[in-house]
Amino acid sequence: MATKRHALPDPSKPVTLKVLADYLDLSPATVSIVLNNSPVARSISSKTQQRVLQAAKRFEYRPNLHARMLRTRLTNTIGVLVPELSEGYFTGVMLGVEETLLQSGYLSFTVSHLGRPDLVDEYPDLLINRAVDGLLLINTALHRRLPIPTVGVSSHVDIPQVTNVLLDHDNAMRPALQHLHDLGHRRIALMKGQPFSLDSTPRWESIHTIAQEIGMTIHPELCLYLEKQEWSPELGYAPVRELLRRTHDFTALVCFNDTSAIGAMRAIEDEGLSCPHDISVIGFDDILIAQYTRPRLTTVRQPLHKMGMTAAELLIKRIQNPGDAAVPSAAVWFSPELIVRESTAAPPAHPKAPSKERTRRA
Repeated sequence: MATKRHALPDPSKPVTLKVLADYLDLSPATVSIVLNNSPVARSISSKTQQRVLQAAKRFEYRPNLHARMLRTRLTNTIGVLVPELSEGYFTGVMLGVEETLLQSGYLSFTVSHLGRPDLVDEYPDLLINRAVDGLLLINTALHRRLPIPTVGVSSHVDIPQVTNVLLDHDNAMRPALQHLHDLGHRRIALMKGQPFSLDSTPRWESIHTIAQEIGMTIHPELCLYLEKQEWSPELGYAPVRELLRRTHDFTALVCFNDTSAIGAMRAIEDEGLSCPHDISVIGFDDILIAQYTRPRLTTVRQPLHKMGMTAAELLIKRIQNPGDAAVPSAAVWFSPELIVRESTAAPPAHPKAPSKERTRRA
């Protein structure tokens, strides 16, 4: 039996859902279910689904997003809060976030607060006023409960109904410190991140815990405490250069992130020393450039892409299924991996004095 079809849509008028349904001799509900890939679409025959998709493409059907928003109260947009937009940690996480949003038909508004408390407090309300369906916090603190679904990446938010995607810092620092200890390093300089970076404190606590586990002494005079709102390699360059002007009595350095590690290696070189022959360096994150530095950087790899994907997936699930008990409301933990490259080696048998000529030139 031939399928009944009405006359072709008027090309001078936009094709609405009802016009498309009339042309196909189907109910608007059936057409909507297919075009929105609703879970109940599985009950509709594949032949009918194909007809709907082909007709929508042929007549360039565009959904009425305003009408959908009025019906579902959803805009298919999310807000993303980040400290900054530089390459590195943010780029790794956002690649995973954007890949998931693209596949799910969502757009995002991204704002950077640069560590300013006033912007951290103000931006969520500004995004909510722009009708985002949910918020994704990347390394950003939240001090109050929000009226929309919220997921944090490395945000350490202790608020009900906020899901946290977190890294296990004990399992991050254990292989890193053990690696240096096994190589023979005993005087190790340690770097703590800036106060506004929410991984700084838990990672610092893990360093102390693991150091005690493996019998490693922490030397207070070799501890560096980052303070500046800086996201370039200068973050590590300046404090390491200052440390080297005070003392050369250490053979390894554990940096807060890869960006600071790259700056630290430059400072070591400018002081007339060599990495890793004089001082070994370990970074954190495994950003894209880490395997292309000279020497290639030994680092603790955070699964940034996967963490971003998981956070976006969890947020979308909470938006689409607000009462789903299967969506975690506390924390989802990820394990890191130590990536050994060229920037770590056994300590020198005879520490090298810095080149006076290079020191004067610097």
